[in-house]
Amino acid sequence: MKNVNASLKVSVLILLALCLIVSSCKKEEGTIEGSVTVGDSGKEAAEVKTEKVSDELVALAFELPKPMFEGTPQNIQVPNLEKPLGKARPSFYAPKGCVNVSVGKPVASSDEEPIIGEVEFITDGDKAAADGSYVELGPFKQNITVDLGSPQEIYAVLVWHFHKQARVYFDVVVQVADDADFITNVRTIFNNDHDNSAGLGIGKDMHYVETSEGKLIDAKGEVAQFVRLYSNGSNANDLNHYIEVEVWGKPAK
Repeated sequence: MKNVNASLKVSVLILLALCLIVSSCKKEEGTIEGSVTVGDSGKEAAEVKTEKVSDELVALAFELPKPMFEGTPQNIQVPNLEKPLGKARPSFYAPKGCVNVSVGKPVASSDEEPIIGEVEFITDGDKAAADGSYVELGPFKQNITVDLGSPQEIYAVLVWHFHKQARVYFDVVVQVADDADFITNVRTIFNNDHDNSAGLGIGKDMHYVETSEGKLIDAKGEVAQFVRLYSNGSNANDLNHYIEVEVWGKPAK
């Protein structure tokens, strides 16, 4: 009888120990109170805790223009085209203190005599798709360069090419560098040139349809003074257009 009682006691102790282990594991799994969307990918970053977002990161306050699609959107046949979200873009989080550091900053262009408009339009804060709000550059590969005036920690680049119609611009490449000639410390933060037709390397990013939300590019805190954007015509024609470019960041330490 004593042996039976002893066995029962051992069994009870083992069961209690197992319960404590399971309870401890559940507590550890629940330390992340929630997940947030960080960046432009729309994927959830489970490793980022909600309390960290509230303490260190804030949603950037983008001001979006009024949608101005005219006519029926075409059935765009472009390879490597990302599917539309079908809803508003998720919030983009960046460190506190990030602002649009490109507004009013000087812009240079590979086309010194634009067909329509002035390159100053690109950083004037006007994001509307109406005539008089965009600059039209010549055909084939062109680029524009924004001088931020001093090195900045860049977290997001937001670009509107043309959102009056549903268009896809080709060979969209965005680079940052330490000098205006893009010789020193050049880094590519976006590239959807899948066949290297722009001569800047094969990109892995996807083509996208222009909308009033603009294209949001995660710059991941790259430090640079100059931002350059390339394009090579669109599915509509060989010309290149820019309505606005916003660079969100803060002065580099």
